[in-house]
Amino acid sequence: MTEISIAGRPIGNRHAPYVIAEMSANHNGNIDTAFRIIEEAKKAGADALKIQTYRPDTITLESDLPDFQIKGGLWDGKTLYELYEWAHTPWEWHKPLFEHARKVGIPIFSSPFDTTAVDLLEDLNAPAYKIASFEAVDLPLIRYVAKTGKPMIISTGMADAEEIQEAIDAARSGGCTQLAILHCVSGYPAPAEDYNLRTIGDMIERFGLVTGLSDHTLDNTTAIASVVVGASIIEKHFTLDRNGGGPDDSFSLEPEALAALCRDSKTAWKALGNVDYGRKSSEEGNVQFRRSLYFVKNLKAGSIINSDCIRSVRPGYGLAPKYFDQVIGKKVRVDVQENTPVREGDIAK
Repeated sequence: MTEISIAGRPIGNRHAPYVIAEMSANHNGNIDTAFRIIEEAKKAGADALKIQTYRPDTITLESDLPDFQIKGGLWDGKTLYELYEWAHTPWEWHKPLFEHARKVGIPIFSSPFDTTAVDLLEDLNAPAYKIASFEAVDLPLIRYVAKTGKPMIISTGMADAEEIQEAIDAARSGGCTQLAILHCVSGYPAPAEDYNLRTIGDMIERFGLVTGLSDHTLDNTTAIASVVVGASIIEKHFTLDRNGGGPDDSFSLEPEALAALCRDSKTAWKALGNVDYGRKSSEEGNVQFRRSLYFVKNLKAGSIINSDCIRSVRPGYGLAPKYFDQVIGKKVRVDVQENTPVREGDIAK
């Protein structure tokens, strides 16, 4: 499964990276902000805009017992229910968001967190599904998504190789025929040194799927570097303002940075090219500046060429320097002038 397609866009290593702008909670409870995020993602050149589909009661329990309390990190002091109440995208927004994205001209899909979310997204004709890292172990949910017949992308943050294989098997057993996986580090933000990007190449070889990166670092360096080791998909959180105060704003890209990611990841992919030792079109004009053999003395026809008569210099209109030893001791067939190139026709056989 080396290529998939979402909304008609082929995705795989023969194509430029597929960049997903993740809105997540960055609308900060304002649907107009959500509309603007969609518009700015399109302007920046993203291939798709992704949201998350859950309510607090579909993802956790309303409890302040220790198990449900967040200690440390960005969301320290909140319960899980409080975090998801703060961060969720209201279900009544989904239809207008999908309609706005289609009007703007950017594909939109979502991460569902339970079967009712999948049903809602099916009613909206979502073109694909994303399984979040924390849900990669929810095999019944993966099988339920697979039954839609839509392309599926699974993030693998925190999952070991066995768990990744189990998720893949669940997707396939449910009928998924277009499957991709994303290498991910589920830290918010995550340090670049935790990413171990060489893992992407191993994932491609081990699992045989379209593979990409879900990147939670603070800049674009890791994401662009992932293209070099085989990433075909890049997902980054996207906001209008990193200082907006929302749950995910602080580790998300702003519009200018997203545009740079879309541009530079494609440049990195183009630079990979193919194995090619031939002369490139951009080099043709510079061939003249290579070294070649030139006469440095005037010689009459029949004169013997010795080492004082020729030199290897720039430009490159004469015989290649590798013929220096073969030319020494030969005679010139015609009169030659100094500072002219040594040509094969000048040398007696």
